[in-house]
Amino acid sequence: MSFEQFGFDARIDAGIKAAGFVNPTPIQEQAIPVALNDGDVLGLAQTGTGKTAAFVLPILQRLTKGALRRHRALIVAPTRELAEQIHETIVQLGAKTKVRSV
Repeated sequence: MSFEQFGFDARIDAGIKAAGFVNPTPIQEQAIPVALNDGDVLGLAQTGTGKTAAFVLPILQRLTKGALRRHRALIVAPTRELAEQIHETIVQLGAKTKVRSV
């Protein structure tokens, strides 16, 4: 499986390629299709397996389809370090979109 099979917006695909991602990890293969179809996801995987991208990519996909200049997603993280990791992932994968993370 490759990331192209998820049908992401071309700008998100560009961010995926720029990040050096080639093939989705098992957690991404399972979680992304469910999230793209508005399903609830509860994922458990070891550190470094791509969990952050697994939920950030569907959020970016949804945000590229809506109106700009509005707060449209709120991500709550239990630690500052995780919040920073999520922010960096959004910035990296969403670099070609007009979606911003603050």
